Amino acid sequence: MPRVGVLGSLVWDEIHGRDPLVAPVQEWGGIAYALAGMDAALPPEWEIVPLIKVGQDLAHEAREFFGTLTRLTPGARPIEVPVANNRVTLRYESAERRCEHLTGGVPGWKWPELGPMVADLDALYVNFISGFECCLFTAQQLRRGFTGPIYADLHSLFLGLGPDGLRTLRPLPEAPGWFACFDVLQLNEDEMQQLATEPLVVAADALRAGVSLLTVTVGPRGAIYFARPGFDTLADLANPALEATGPIRTERRAPPAVDAVDPTGCGDVFGATCFARLLAGDTTVEAVDAANRAAARNATFRGATSLARHLRGDLVLS
Repeated sequence: MPRVGVLGSLVWDEIHGRDPLVAPVQEWGGIAYALAGMDAALPPEWEIVPLIKVGQDLAHEAREFFGTLTRLTPGARPIEVPVANNRVTLRYESAERRCEHLTGGVPGWKWPELGPMVADLDALYVNFISGFECCLFTAQQLRRGFTGPIYADLHSLFLGLGPDGLRTLRPLPEAPGWFACFDVLQLNEDEMQQLATEPLVVAADALRAGVSLLTVTVGPRGAIYFARPGFDTLADLANPALEATGPIRTERRAPPAVDAVDPTGCGDVFGATCFARLLAGDTTVEAVDAANRAAARNATFRGATSLARHLRGDLVLS
């Protein structure tokens, strides 16, 4: 079976203000949302290989969460490390704005340990949940040493870390170098504005660096994609026409209207679903539309536990 690696960080979330009438809740977050999205959207011939480290204090709980997923490669489990797991305190200031505090010390990947683990994979999804999953040098080595398609959500690379753990939005250092490491790239609207005020400038820079598809999530308005000339499916990555000059293809795709109860994890579900559908052979528009639908469905559910079943359409109590 073809295999897709999922690289990111399991985070234990403490969420305040998501519902003013409900006390703060604690639950799995971070890559758990992406795993649920991938588990629900991946075509049946594919399986998931998690490349995920977890602190020893939450290793048992992480293994239990992995047990709720159906598409993992047999025997898959998180890699336990002898440190405290990453924990994030989220305080919602509005339905779409929040502040984050990060604690914990799960280390990132170095190329000597990561290289052997991706050698037999067919595709790779990378989500910078903590922003410390790997350094730029490791990402560059990954790009040179891995021949399959790589999808990356750069999210927390745009978040600085204060001495008290407060995450603050910042421009991405060495952005062109990061862009050059990935075939498909995901940003949100705020992150794009840290790069330039004109979206087409950001898109042109990304495509010039080697990205073939850039997706930008814009909250309840859906997502905007920017595609390299000649790119419409992952099969086109091998098409020499991608080197040709021409206009960037771009469009905003709107999501279905839903009664949202929780926006947490929508970007993670979007990205995992988008890549899963691209792996299935979907076109760019089909994959983005499927991702929009999954993100909208995620917004009607609280938490990542049992989320995969919810995304498949099962009746699940949140």
